[in-house]
Amino acid sequence: MKLLLCALNAKYIHSNLAVYSLMAYAKGASMELKLAEYTINNRTEEILKEIYREKADIVAFSCYIWNIEQVYELVRELHKVAPHISIWLGGPEVSYDAGKVLREHPEVTLVMMGEGEETFRQLTESWGTGMELSAVDGIAYRQGEEIHCNAMRPQMDMDKIPFVYEDLDQFKNKIIYYETSRGCPFSCSYCLSSIDKRVRFRSFSLVQKELKHFLDHDVKQVKFVDRTFNCNHKHAMEIWEYITKHDNGITNFHFEVSADLLKDEDIQLFERMRPGLIQLEIGVQSTYQPTIGEIRRTMDLEALRKLVARVKALGNIHQHLDLIAGLPLEDYETFKKSFDEVFSMQPDQLQLGFLKVLKGSYMHEKSKDYEIAYRSRAPYEVLKTKWLSYDEILKLKEVEEMVELYYNSAQYTKTLPYLLTFAKGPYAFFRELATFYYQRNRIGVKHSRLSYYELLREFALFAYPEVEEGVLDQLLMYDLYLRENIKKRPQWGNTQVLEKKAATRFYRMEGVEKYFPQMQPYDSKLAAGNSHVERFFIDVDTYEKKDWWALFDYHTRNPLTYDATVREVKGIEDGSGKSIGNL
Repeated sequence: MKLLLCALNAKYIHSNLAVYSLMAYAKGASMELKLAEYTINNRTEEILKEIYREKADIVAFSCYIWNIEQVYELVRELHKVAPHISIWLGGPEVSYDAGKVLREHPEVTLVMMGEGEETFRQLTESWGTGMELSAVDGIAYRQGEEIHCNAMRPQMDMDKIPFVYEDLDQFKNKIIYYETSRGCPFSCSYCLSSIDKRVRFRSFSLVQKELKHFLDHDVKQVKFVDRTFNCNHKHAMEIWEYITKHDNGITNFHFEVSADLLKDEDIQLFERMRPGLIQLEIGVQSTYQPTIGEIRRTMDLEALRKLVARVKALGNIHQHLDLIAGLPLEDYETFKKSFDEVFSMQPDQLQLGFLKVLKGSYMHEKSKDYEIAYRSRAPYEVLKTKWLSYDEILKLKEVEEMVELYYNSAQYTKTLPYLLTFAKGPYAFFRELATFYYQRNRIGVKHSRLSYYELLREFALFAYPEVEEGVLDQLLMYDLYLRENIKKRPQWGNTQVLEKKAATRFYRMEGVEKYFPQMQPYDSKLAAGNSHVERFFIDVDTYEKKDWWALFDYHTRNPLTYDATVREVKGIEDGSGKSIGNL
């Protein structure tokens, strides 16, 4: 007997920890087990073809909000071409009301509810042997015309979960997802993790060995999926201390934390970390206190602001702050205020998300009281609420796109602060930019890299008559070369022939090797191919007049922002005997 376990990931770089965990836990089962990963971007008919050709007796799908509609389509089509195959479903999207899933999808044989490792192993060891399904906890199943829902299985010991990353070759070029705890002590009304109040932790002796494995193999990034990583301070500190002490100079670790729980001891440890060793995701969600109380959260905004500022001042940790639009009691005006307050904390990324009304959450129970209209199909995203209209949701969607393009991309770090001095506030700026895009039918359209700069330039000159065009062009040029080693210059960035010749001569001048300390021996062609020299007439931080040349070195980039290293060129003469810095 053969079972095919299928995962449909959101992107190719993602991996599905759940299915690998099930496979590892069921190792040694009497039936043949095989795993197949696809993405939701694969054509359904291609996935169907591959699944069918496996000739499995059982096909099991891992179900989440991002793939459930495609899974249901596959289930229907697979049953048409191979009605003899038993179809199992599992995962958070089908666990809450498994009986309803079976009633609405007659092609499905069985649904696993909750944690699946023990259930999956029991099923794969005994399926087809005359086992009574009524004796298997954690499943709902079909028996003839009847549907049965068994008792939930007790939560398992985290130390029993096998480590699935011994063979890292199969995860090449993919993000590694890793968990050291399950459950969450908090009760956020929009989150399914709040259902499991008991937080269970993997023993540090095991975690230490597994972290060593990642570090020894130079894994690029490990994303912890623990819901609130620092809810247990001792557990968090042990891990942070270990990765700091054993840093390989390559691996980045991502943690979702509660800023309220960060302590002085944590900040002191962060200060010792290599830039880029860790990144922190902090769910603010809203700064409007009535909303915070309504969604069962607690937050001291000033304390949060100070902690974020302390971490930012270290200059070595990427911070990602989240907001959720569509929460109860928050209207358009209060959300704009939340946006401006979080933006003022200057996170490296500001994620503007939209409420998902998840089945089984308290938010789902209260949706009628809040007059929340949300999409009938996954991901059940909010359309409007008692406090927020659909028109306003659409405006926020457009702002989200502008924030992603012009803030979260971190490609306009000099230009944006300048333009914001002319706007009525951060939200107002991105709203005006979105309106500019919308009126020119640019929303949702992909452009070339240079086009985004050109559109921002066009918007700035259109929206803010006070903007100095010369200053704007200099800042855009600096931002462009800070990130991009491009050879084609934008139309607004033309330079004089003399400046081009000086830049060309720069790489062959005596003493220039001091600007490339990492290159031994110095090679002028290699240096020129991996750097750029540009003349500026302003200080890009103060906007005051300054005639200087900048060397953008792409050999050495900032590990947090991927910006080139910038060095001011001074004291080297061109062919006429003049200093380049004073041309």
